[in-house]
Amino acid sequence: MCHPSWSRALAAAQHLNDLARLRRVRDRIDREYARPLDVEALARGVHLSAGHLSREFRRAYGESPYAYLMTRRIERAMALLRRADLTVTEVCFAVGCSSLGTFSTRFTELVGVPPTVYRREAARATAGLPSCVAKQVTRPIRRRAAQVAAPRLT
Repeated sequence: MCHPSWSRALAAAQHLNDLARLRRVRDRIDREYARPLDVEALARGVHLSAGHLSREFRRAYGESPYAYLMTRRIERAMALLRRADLTVTEVCFAVGCSSLGTFSTRFTELVGVPPTVYRREAARATAGLPSCVAKQVTRPIRRRAAQVAAPRLT
């Protein structure tokens, strides 16, 4: 039987190893957001099961790998829409989405307005701002998470 302190040390080492794997997954999503990515492929890349990756990723970062990927894609789409030289469909495909309907739905859920409305409003709101400031000001916030966290007044 192992000494209790050894068990704790092994558990701590495993936890650090898992965190390093999760960081590699997050970094891969940040780099490859425009490529086709799915949880199974991300999990295989760090030698974890898809279920374990999803649970641990959510525990570490507060959202699923898919939600994190969509947030990165929508952030990039917001930047492309502010440039106004691409159509919404071109932006959709440029950020790695394969369905305009899904892209528009996720964009609206995350940002609060459809991509076409965002393009029109963001062009006015960020006019004259440096791109690094515009990115911070327009960073999407998950509306559903914000609604759940907000207390309901009745």
